[in-house]
Amino acid sequence: MKPKYTPAAIDFEADLKECLTVLERGGLVLYPTDTIWGIGCDATNAAAVERVYRLKGRADGKALIVLLGNADNLDHYVVDVPEMAPELLAVAVKPLTIIYEGAFNVAPNLLGDNDSLGVRIPHEAFCQQLCARFGKPIVSTSANLSGHPAPANFAAIEPEIVHGVDYVVKYRQDDKRPAQPSNVILLATDGTFKIIR
Repeated sequence: MKPKYTPAAIDFEADLKECLTVLERGGLVLYPTDTIWGIGCDATNAAAVERVYRLKGRADGKALIVLLGNADNLDHYVVDVPEMAPELLAVAVKPLTIIYEGAFNVAPNLLGDNDSLGVRIPHEAFCQQLCARFGKPIVSTSANLSGHPAPANFAAIEPEIVHGVDYVVKYRQDDKRPAQPSNVILLATDGTFKIIR
C-alpha cells in the first residue's frame, strides 16, 4: 500500500482562498483532484466553461464533468437522482464519475446528450475543502490539450495549460506519484447503468 501523501510546507489555506477568489470571478484554476490534475471553473458560469473549451482546444459538444462536495446535494443539479446512485458511490473502490440524465442549475454548455452531466464526489483533502467552501459544482476536466495524453502528475502538464489559467495551485505540485482518471458509469433514471471507462 502506498504511503499517504504528506503536503510540503505550502500554505494549504492560502491556496484555497486564492482558488475561491478566482472561481467567484469567473476565472480558471489548475488544481489537484482525487484523480489527475484538472482545469476548473464555476460550473454555473457559461462564459467560464467556454474558456475551458478554448484553452483545451476542445469541441463544445464534448461535455465536461464536475466535482460536487456532497452527494446529498445531487438533487440540486439532477432532476431525478436514481436510487442506485448512493449505493454505487458507497461501494466504489476508486474515484467514480457518474453521468446522470436531466441536469439543471449548471451552465448549459457543460451538458451532454439528454442534458446529461458527469458528477464525481471527491475524497481528497484539497478538493473536499474547495467544493465545500465554494458551495457550487466545480468543473474538473483533465489538464491537457484536446487529443493529448492526460498528465500523470503536475510535471507532465503542458505549458500552454499552466499559462492559460488564472491560478495554479501550489499544493501537491511535488507529488510525483502517477495518477489515473476515474471510472465512469452512465446511470439512467430507471436504474440501469453502462460502464463507460
